[in-house]
Amino acid sequence: MQPIENARLRYVLSWILWPVLFFGAVSLTIWAFAGDSPVLMFNLIYLSLAASLLFLERIMPHEEQWLEKDGQTFANLAHTLLSKGVVQGLIVFGGVIGITSMVTPVDDAGYGIWPRDWPMAVQVVMGLIAAEFGLYWAHRIAHEWYPLWRFHAVHHSVTRLWVINTGRFHFVDSVFSIILGITILLILGAPLEVVKWLSAVTAYIGLLTHCNVEMRFGPVSWVFNTPGLHRWHHSQDLREGNKNYGENLVIWDQIFGTYFNADRRPPVDIGIPEAMPSGFVQQLLWPFKSFRKPE
Repeated sequence: MQPIENARLRYVLSWILWPVLFFGAVSLTIWAFAGDSPVLMFNLIYLSLAASLLFLERIMPHEEQWLEKDGQTFANLAHTLLSKGVVQGLIVFGGVIGITSMVTPVDDAGYGIWPRDWPMAVQVVMGLIAAEFGLYWAHRIAHEWYPLWRFHAVHHSVTRLWVINTGRFHFVDSVFSIILGITILLILGAPLEVVKWLSAVTAYIGLLTHCNVEMRFGPVSWVFNTPGLHRWHHSQDLREGNKNYGENLVIWDQIFGTYFNADRRPPVDIGIPEAMPSGFVQQLLWPFKSFRKPE
């Protein structure tokens, strides 16, 4: 598959790809959630977005070097399916929709302070901002507290960014992040529709932030977590890497002073100083071997 050689075409595409892909997926999800098979249709939209990005990575990559194989495709997929996927499914569908609906009446109009009579679009935006506070601090703590960093390091151990390592997270890391994000919505009394939208938006932006596609963002990076911002987050230089903790939005990075978007190209050499095992099972066990930070 040959890359696009026309410089003008690449430039135009680089500006429109992110909004077209993200808002296109969101528009299709509005239709899907109103239908009879929302889960099936959401998964089809998600897989279609992933396939589109895989194709774009080949015809207009951000980094040619990141197209080279790293021997981690199986581990990446295993983490996605058996760690992040299962954990998110159990917590969102088992915990939120199952357990909490029995323990607290989150579907009752009088529960919490959430304005349930407001338009759903407004509620979704509010939900993203509120949940992002928990997601931000879960991510930041995972960088700044070494025992949790051990688990989060599994994600940061990649030496290239591409769609397939979007879901490369240790299950402990996933549990911690999801609980902090969703708990805020439950305490406020947000309806389950908002929780579903949080899960969908997080899934789409996750694919986009890790893709190896040449894109330009401008003011979009002032609001959303974009691939440009996330590439800085994977820098081995902690003055750059310990920044841009937002999952979907960067509002809390802006507020707490951890927003970073330098006017230069993010580093191509990414990873962690620790030696990470290459096997999936070994990566699951690695964080438990030591919780003491090396001197």
